[in-house]
Amino acid sequence: MSVAAEPRPVGKFFDEFDLGQEWTSPARTITEADLMMFAGISGDFNPLHTDEEYAKKTTFGGRIFHGPGVFAIATGLESRLGIKEGTAIAFLGMTWNLKGAVRIGDTIHVHQKVAQLRPTTKPGRGIVTFDVSVVNQLDEIVHDGQWVVMFKCEGFQ
Repeated sequence: MSVAAEPRPVGKFFDEFDLGQEWTSPARTITEADLMMFAGISGDFNPLHTDEEYAKKTTFGGRIFHGPGVFAIATGLESRLGIKEGTAIAFLGMTWNLKGAVRIGDTIHVHQKVAQLRPTTKPGRGIVTFDVSVVNQLDEIVHDGQWVVMFKCEGFQ
């Protein structure tokens, strides 16, 4: 009886990335449900997010979505690109800047670019640093930073 070979992962291996390579994710509109679910799961019920009358009196003029919630949704949007599927080993770290408010009704997408490629001392893996931007429907960058991810090299498990 023969054993079927494992299918090739959908994602990109470390050796398939090129400096400057770019992707743009699908977009997604932030909803009231997103805000309330993130408040519930995080325990952050700050009135800036949950009390419209309070938030109207702030510099934002109304409720805004949680910054960490934007980051969480950005990771989901980026995952829809499929480049990490079956080939990413670990998310190693990030820098993250909150540049603008994201509100209920805003539609965001992720733009990502390969900024650095570095093989590791252990064979079969390498580290990719991505420049990542979250962009709203007005083409404004509302969050940005870098994500550092370890990937498999092709031919290594």
